[in-house]
Amino acid sequence: MSDAVLFDVVEDGIAVLTINRPETRNCLARDVREGLFAAWDRFERDPELRIAILTGAGDTAFCAGGDLKEMVDTGMGVPPRDMFPLPYDSIELSKPTIAAVNGAAFAGGWMIAQACDLCVAATTARFAVTEVRVGRSSPWAAPLIHMIPQRIMMEILLTGRPITAERAYEIGLVNRLAEPADLMSTALDLARDVISGAPLSVRAARETVMLATEMGRSAALQAARHASESCYLSEDAQEGPRAFAQKRAPRWQGR
Repeated sequence: MSDAVLFDVVEDGIAVLTINRPETRNCLARDVREGLFAAWDRFERDPELRIAILTGAGDTAFCAGGDLKEMVDTGMGVPPRDMFPLPYDSIELSKPTIAAVNGAAFAGGWMIAQACDLCVAATTARFAVTEVRVGRSSPWAAPLIHMIPQRIMMEILLTGRPITAERAYEIGLVNRLAEPADLMSTALDLARDVISGAPLSVRAARETVMLATEMGRSAALQAARHASESCYLSEDAQEGPRAFAQKRAPRWQGR
């Protein structure tokens, strides 16, 4: 891996991916895109890693979006479908992810923060879908309708104006706010909360949320029941109640 994206295993089960181009506001230039593809692949393939936190280097930008200079130089029209490394989209992941937004998350920066399962933001962070300001488009924003109200989504996309981290929290885009110095510790606390649960249960819970956003009620219920079978039939499903009855911490095996 290049130094465009740093990969650190900070503690058992938790990886931190850092976009490391603060001098260009961590924009999604080619080296960053390639670094993210490699980092997400490494995370998914490592059975010891259970959750990843994505953040940006520096305190100015999480990611300022696509490389506009590259778009001009290449005369880019419609971006190739696999151009950007989006978790659960162009990147196949089976594990949960957290965006730790340390600064501006504009255009493609909002896109990759939105793609993560959870989002923690510094109080100084800002979010914007700025494509209307530069003559581009934001089809990737379509899933926002499952996260925030329609009128708010409409204003954000039509005006391209930034919103504060506090506003992002108010509308449900952000899970937790933190002072800049506490951003990573807050993200790590959330990550620990997630992986304290049984691995198969966490996976089934994530699949249930995604199924519920993609299907009608009846179909989602049926699909979620099917997705939960491996969890119910696992050794961990017996270990959890046993540990509770014995008043001890469960010893998860992930099987």
